[in-house]
Amino acid sequence: MKVLSLLIAGFLTFSAQGWQNNLEKAKTEAQASHKQILLNFSGSDWCGPCIKLTREVFESEPFKNYANQNLVLLNADFPRQKKNQLSKEKITQNEALADQYNKAGTFPLTLLLDENGKVLKKWEGNPGLKPEQFVAALQAAKK
Repeated sequence: MKVLSLLIAGFLTFSAQGWQNNLEKAKTEAQASHKQILLNFSGSDWCGPCIKLTREVFESEPFKNYANQNLVLLNADFPRQKKNQLSKEKITQNEALADQYNKAGTFPLTLLLDENGKVLKKWEGNPGLKPEQFVAALQAAKK
């Protein structure tokens, strides 16, 4: 039951933080605001490292503060449980993102993209960084 609560909280956090699921909208927003795009591939209801990354980094204040000023957040979620299934439109969008950026099916996979969708930095799996370290890595990739 505790795991289910954490999963629901993680999913709600993605929604509440403004994580998008449409690459074209994310690129439009990034171009207009001169921000980079952080694309995260997750399995929100089955991938332990994904859940841990969300809870320990993406839900942290240092990350949220940095993201609000510097990033457009884009999430491609691939839940497995029937009760968490996405709409057909979202599934199609996520599969298109995977075809373009995650052909190997790595979870979690986090990519820093420029405003046109070009990959600047890649983290395969949970990088195991503290929120401040992850923000520093994002800042270093920006230069």
